Amino acid sequence: MSSPAFCSLEGKNALVTGASRGIGRAIAVELARAGASVAVSFRTGSDEAEVLAAEIGGRAIQSDVSDPESARSLVEEAGDLDVLVNNAGVTRDGLLVRMSDEDWRTVIDTNLSSCFYTSRAAVRGMMKKRAGSIVNISSIVGLHGNWGQTNYAASKAGIIGFTKALARELGSRNVRANVVVPGYVKSRLTDVLPEEATATMLENTPLARLGDPEDVAGAVRFLCSEDAAFITGAVLLVDGGLGM
Repeated sequence: MSSPAFCSLEGKNALVTGASRGIGRAIAVELARAGASVAVSFRTGSDEAEVLAAEIGGRAIQSDVSDPESARSLVEEAGDLDVLVNNAGVTRDGLLVRMSDEDWRTVIDTNLSSCFYTSRAAVRGMMKKRAGSIVNISSIVGLHGNWGQTNYAASKAGIIGFTKALARELGSRNVRANVVVPGYVKSRLTDVLPEEATATMLENTPLARLGDPEDVAGAVRFLCSEDAAFITGAVLLVDGGLGM
């Protein structure tokens, strides 16, 4: 007897924010591989986003998800969503005593407020059809904190609280909300770290390696699929054991 593919998203309509590169790109590729029709949102990196959209047979949509009206328009253009992945994020690192109001607001609005804006726009349709999955991307920094990242840590910790509350609100309508927490993942950021900093990360990670964007993407695919139908309000660490 044949059975559906594990973690299939066949026939589903998905939106991934911050998808032009890195983890967002890997997530978009993985959801498309699972059978979903994927809209990839970007603020900068239009060429990369267009190449990705062509590669996966999806659509690239430019949007500033830190702006409520732009986020609303994005969700509207993406169509009747079954899956929303909030991945857009920025850093503006610096010690608290020197951090500007602008650097605080930029990080909070882009990383945290964007989850509110896109989710608010998407959930009405999901609730109406009593189906849907929202996955928000946090960070190990949101659990442990990090020197020089009070704004980033606050935004990523806020995502966890936001998602848990959202899961409680939407559960009776069969709409799920979960969080994926990446540890240290290979990226443009980690590529420029000093060797000593990378060595310290590896020493504290039981699996003794940096993660790949695809490691995160696989976890997101699972949580978006019906194979995770009884999982909501969960915080899934994809960190090689760093957060134990």
